[in-house]
Amino acid sequence: MANYTLEEKEGFTVIGLGTELKSDYTDYAGIHKEKADFWQAVDEDGRLDTLKSMASNDYIFAVNEAVNNKMMHYAGVMTEEQAPEEARVIQFPKGEYVVVKGEGESADDLNNKLADVAFGEVLPEATNVAYVGGPNTSVEMGKRNGLIYGEMWIPVIRK
Repeated sequence: MANYTLEEKEGFTVIGLGTELKSDYTDYAGIHKEKADFWQAVDEDGRLDTLKSMASNDYIFAVNEAVNNKMMHYAGVMTEEQAPEEARVIQFPKGEYVVVKGEGESADDLNNKLADVAFGEVLPEATNVAYVGGPNTSVEMGKRNGLIYGEMWIPVIRK
């Protein structure tokens, strides 16, 4: 089984700019492309820099959440500031989280690797916890040795 930890986290808020993912949830190539295109757009048009200027730390959040039966993906930051009009306030609950650590050659590579390990290996094999929905996020935390490192945070309950 892939390495993971269970961590207790305080509730936290992420302000995110979002896009609806139209690919079927089993179409990983389609989902990965939609996410990559979205990140490129928010980076190029300056919206990501605007969010970063509001952030209370250096972390960048790639949030996945089902909203009104739509699969949504957000670029976000942790902040106490007022959300821009086009942004969503995403509440993460206090509680236990599966945490998967990883590295990637790019933010996109990191996010895909973390999600693949978390949802493809850890959660299917975890016998003591279950993911019952709600927002989950990969967190870009910094760079070292030429790679971007971060974690995937998934809220879980005890079985």
